[in-house]
Amino acid sequence: MKKKTFYLVSLGCAKNTVDSNSMAQMLKRDGFSAEENPQQAEFLIVNTCGFIEPARKESYAVLKELAAEKEKGQLLVAAGCLTQRYGEDVVRQVPGIDGVIGTRRWMDILQVVKYLREGSYPQTLYHLPDAEVVGRSPQGTVEAHIQGSSAYLKIADGCRRPCAFCAIPKIKGTTVSRPLADILRDARYLQIQGVREINLIAQDTTDYGHDLGQKDGLAVLLTELAREAPNVDWIRILYAYPGYITDRLIEVMATNRQILPYIDIPLQHADPEVLKSMRRPANMDWVYKTVGKLRKELSDLALRTTFIVGYPGETEKAFETLLDFIKEIRFDRVGVFEFSFEPGTTSETLGDPVPAAIKAERKERLMLTQQEISLQKNQALVGKTLDVLFEGQGNVDGSTEVISLGRTYRDAPEIDGMVIVEGELPEGEITPVIITGAMTYDLTGVPAP
Repeated sequence: MKKKTFYLVSLGCAKNTVDSNSMAQMLKRDGFSAEENPQQAEFLIVNTCGFIEPARKESYAVLKELAAEKEKGQLLVAAGCLTQRYGEDVVRQVPGIDGVIGTRRWMDILQVVKYLREGSYPQTLYHLPDAEVVGRSPQGTVEAHIQGSSAYLKIADGCRRPCAFCAIPKIKGTTVSRPLADILRDARYLQIQGVREINLIAQDTTDYGHDLGQKDGLAVLLTELAREAPNVDWIRILYAYPGYITDRLIEVMATNRQILPYIDIPLQHADPEVLKSMRRPANMDWVYKTVGKLRKELSDLALRTTFIVGYPGETEKAFETLLDFIKEIRFDRVGVFEFSFEPGTTSETLGDPVPAAIKAERKERLMLTQQEISLQKNQALVGKTLDVLFEGQGNVDGSTEVISLGRTYRDAPEIDGMVIVEGELPEGEITPVIITGAMTYDLTGVPAP
């Protein structure tokens, strides 16, 4: 074990990854160095996810494994969403944890590390203040995570939406927007690092600026981002809330080349009664109207959404409504999740009455329907030339034949499809590619002459 070193595991979503990266920056500025081997690190830090039951199980498993293998002198810190909500339970289930820090106070990691190094706390150190909001990151900390030539940039944390199935407001607190100047500073840093794509993330990007007294805050932010980081080719919007895509936002997307004609709007369902029970926007007229506006102003729009199947009270008729809806709207990308019962949420009183087998069957039917749509949309791209951001190379079935992998504007990192091109093309470059073949999710192509 080496002194003043850390090993950090980040679990869950991209927002968690950004927080993990921010903690790592703070530790490195304080003289710590990162270790890839947990046996070599003084501090073992797990930034947990506690959003749904499978994520909680994974977080507990990682913590238990590290605790079991911890050697004398090593210190284990559990951080993140799971500890924010279930801190005492985490310590009960995982003997060997030395410190606990919640997701609302990740920016205090140096304070926790300092106390533990001094040996001032022979018992588990809890650092879970009952703050209603997420704290501000220290000056100089970039709240972003770079992956190759792409980056996630966090613009806000927390959520004020009342969704009945979701525990995020209990974990994260209400929405706290980052100051515009801080976000622009981070964007300039990402540009200097050669980032070609910025993906904006928050629990709800369309709520950006509301707590700062701004109207159309996301539209304002996008305009300023494009101006401050002109060499970032792609700016992508993720996690837009239904009902808050304004005409001004659409106009900004349509008139700025850097802002991709891509938007992720998690609708969660299409049956009004299910949506009301979820405490989600249930005005489907708005959906049709807004999708129509987006497609009119953005002719190449890529539209992504997510749905939950098996929510309490979802009848077969309600599910059929959802199936008919995706056939009509024809989304480019769809993610489907089975309802996960979450204690402490508003939906807790509804229980979990839909059998697991029915949830799985509905998910499969929905995905099969979407796969047909996705394939048809991809087939319509054959013969067209699309810009592709290349991210790496690989080999075909263990042979020596090299292929390059990249993404178009239609593909968000980690969740959408890929473009496969024979030969070795430079990573981090955006190259025109003629699409020659289509699969359900991915495309094949050749470099344009």
